[in-house]
Amino acid sequence: MATLVSNTTVFNKHDYVQKMRARLGKPVNWRDVMNVVFSNVRTIVTGSLTTEPAPQTDTPGDQYTYQAHVTAQDTLTLSTHRVLPSFIEEPYRHEQSYLSQMEMADRHAEIISEYLEAQMLAQHASWTDFGTTDLSNTGDDSTVQITVSATNIDDLIRAVKRKQNANNGVDLAVKFGRYFIWRSSDMEFLEAFVQANGYTEADIALKNGIAVERAFRYMGCDHYLSTQHTALHLMAGIKKTATLGILRGTWGQIKTIEDPDRTSGLGLPSRVDYGWDFHATTSLYKEFFMDINVV
Repeated sequence: MATLVSNTTVFNKHDYVQKMRARLGKPVNWRDVMNVVFSNVRTIVTGSLTTEPAPQTDTPGDQYTYQAHVTAQDTLTLSTHRVLPSFIEEPYRHEQSYLSQMEMADRHAEIISEYLEAQMLAQHASWTDFGTTDLSNTGDDSTVQITVSATNIDDLIRAVKRKQNANNGVDLAVKFGRYFIWRSSDMEFLEAFVQANGYTEADIALKNGIAVERAFRYMGCDHYLSTQHTALHLMAGIKKTATLGILRGTWGQIKTIEDPDRTSGLGLPSRVDYGWDFHATTSLYKEFFMDINVV
């Protein structure tokens, strides 16, 4: 008598979690530009420098006066969370292959990552405004919207760099790098500008277009693409000058619950607990994350 072989694939929680974590660890916009801190401490206390000592004139025989480094305390609280409760209906649970389980785990993590990116881009009220007078260098911190085009996108990049440099951001920019996070329409303008100008860069852009899997480096900045922007706002700045805190204990974890709420199947809830810190308004970093107001 022939032996019947079942094609059922038992759900593998260990591999599912490992696949999720592998996807969560891939380079993404928010991980590249933010200072990401994983912690099991709910309240993360840091500081931001607000005052620096200045060189003094010293006359021989006179006493000098100490000037303090003044640091303002910043508190980042992991007080926000989102739950992603995935459910596999009982028949599909048994019919799916190991490969489809891993595809589901990959997408599970991708949804969490996309959510964090959207939330990062939604924090524009905590950034320094950049508008038309900033672009023309006739004023600071404008909220008047800029119309991005193929003819001014290079001016916009230079103006953001100028504002950062004028606020002593050169050393940090050299250390961590500058970035822009564009919309699809803006990236199209940037691609057109790159293709029309320069030599090696133009040849590469004409041949391959702009690679946006991670970042395209041009004019001394990393240019990222996102579809998660809040309307009328773009993000630019110097990397690692703002902090995203994530609770380590719940990051990349799932629970397996049989027949949740008496529904036949398998529940796979996971969650992310997080908090943002763009530092105090008096921080010397305040000009290094910019809210580019756009049409």
